[in-house]
Amino acid sequence: MQTRRKFLGVSLIGSAAVLAPKNSFAISGGLKEAASGSPVVLSTWDFGKTANVGAWNVLATGGRALDAVEAGVKIPEADETNQTIGYGGLPDRDGYVTLDACIMDEHYNCGSVMCLQDIVHPISVARLVMEKTPHIILAGEGALQFALANGFKRKNLLTEKSKKDWKEWLKTSKYNPQINIENRLYDKKTDPMPGGPKNHDTIGMVAMDANGNISGACTTSGLAYKMHGRVGDSPVIGAGLYVDNEVGAASASGVGEEVIRIVGSHLVVELMRQGLKPEEACKKAVERIVQRGPERSKTIQVAFIALNKQGEVGGYSLQPGFSYSVRSNMIDQVIPAKSYYS
Repeated sequence: MQTRRKFLGVSLIGSAAVLAPKNSFAISGGLKEAASGSPVVLSTWDFGKTANVGAWNVLATGGRALDAVEAGVKIPEADETNQTIGYGGLPDRDGYVTLDACIMDEHYNCGSVMCLQDIVHPISVARLVMEKTPHIILAGEGALQFALANGFKRKNLLTEKSKKDWKEWLKTSKYNPQINIENRLYDKKTDPMPGGPKNHDTIGMVAMDANGNISGACTTSGLAYKMHGRVGDSPVIGAGLYVDNEVGAASASGVGEEVIRIVGSHLVVELMRQGLKPEEACKKAVERIVQRGPERSKTIQVAFIALNKQGEVGGYSLQPGFSYSVRSNMIDQVIPAKSYYS
């Protein structure tokens, strides 16, 4: 049975892409032709392909990258079948769905919300934090008050499916997050925690518009059955997301504690500043995680995606199974990322 993490219908562009015109698309480590200013959007996981549709609708009509990434990630935020983002997300161990999100534009403006409850689109609240307050981060009850004051409506985010899964988990209450349940990290026959936290699929998205400006967004419901109040990397500028319009942008997915330890997305951007291609920069960041915790890194998933100012993109992960989705004038596909462990 196919799942959203499994790679669907991917076929890399061959010789025709190599001979593509100047405004073609580039995958670092794969296609070599530079994008030279073409609009492009890049997001984590194969479900990012659907999110890219929303972003591309903005980019294809000459819209701003900031508007594109907000529109793009709002699609999985509203998708109740995606239990790791927004509405329908799996709750914390106390049964509360708490959302984290951040957004950053080409001028280093950024906004973030943490532990936000009852709001379907935390990314839009994060953008208002950026645009309407002198702050970068609002959290918990304060973030909710701000959202309600700005016209957002409350909605119970705990769907019947996620509630049922949570109650099943309560039978053991064993907390041992496992990633990529379709590959070697999860054996369905020996699952010690039915309904447990077997996945973590943040949507991270970065985009470059027709003017060559870059923005990014990241949103999640966090690790399932986490401690109430836990915050991962997704809403942390520099960890889950970072944009430098002179260089490029990066975003992360996976166990956020490990991304925070190395300020992962900022590290990827700085490595690109030093001249590394996106895929190589993502690889170096993953290797840093392994160096910081060699044993710990064997049992978790962390992945990065990156886009540079030339329009080249790349991704890399700790474990196999991670994919990223790309959309430009030349391409619309899901790319399986290389990984440190095979």
